[in-house]
Amino acid sequence: MAKKSKKQQEALKLIDRTKMYDVEEALKLVKENATAKFDETVEAAFRLGVDPKKADQQIRGAMVLPHGTGKTQTVLVFAKGDKAKEAEAAGADYVGEADLINKINQGWFDFDVIVATPDMMAEVGKLGRVLGPKGLMPNPKTGTVTFDVEKAIQEIKAGKVEYRVDRQSNVHVPIGKASFDLDKLVENFNALSGTLMKVKPQSSKGIYMKNVAVTSTMGPGVKIDPSSFSK
Repeated sequence: MAKKSKKQQEALKLIDRTKMYDVEEALKLVKENATAKFDETVEAAFRLGVDPKKADQQIRGAMVLPHGTGKTQTVLVFAKGDKAKEAEAAGADYVGEADLINKINQGWFDFDVIVATPDMMAEVGKLGRVLGPKGLMPNPKTGTVTFDVEKAIQEIKAGKVEYRVDRQSNVHVPIGKASFDLDKLVENFNALSGTLMKVKPQSSKGIYMKNVAVTSTMGPGVKIDPSSFSK
């Protein structure tokens, strides 16, 4: 087990590991314990009462956080003709077809999100083995396979985040930076948790929000009482 630094040990003293806090208290503690020399990312983690092995419980989607993530996303768009021009006008960082596919096959990954028009997916699909493991494959469920490239780019630049349940029924999503005002982090968290509540599968039985926590990149996790927001 890695030895905790003095800062980490001091941070742990401020948090009651047996207690579940309300959203505002938890995020305040996260901000207070984000003492790294860089602006740490704040992340929310949810343990959901779903079975990812069942097709109708594989939760996945995207949403725009009210105050963004604090990070400017680099967007690559696969499009041609008028849609390529639309993507360029909307602020896409890279726009292309076969040229960009070849670059990616050669190991180029200087981008964060890919948007593709439906008519490009036959070619983009050939990159599945490369993009899939990195979570970069465009998907209609997250709004990244669309002819409305302008809207897709604007949402991504505004702070769109993807959420997806993993094999252990967990969802991890960044909700901002430690430098954000507390109320902005709270609003981002509430928007995310509200979205997850709305997409609860009808076939999910029992407790849906099992465990919730927030943390910063280098800080300790702080547990949140699900009953404080999931009523």
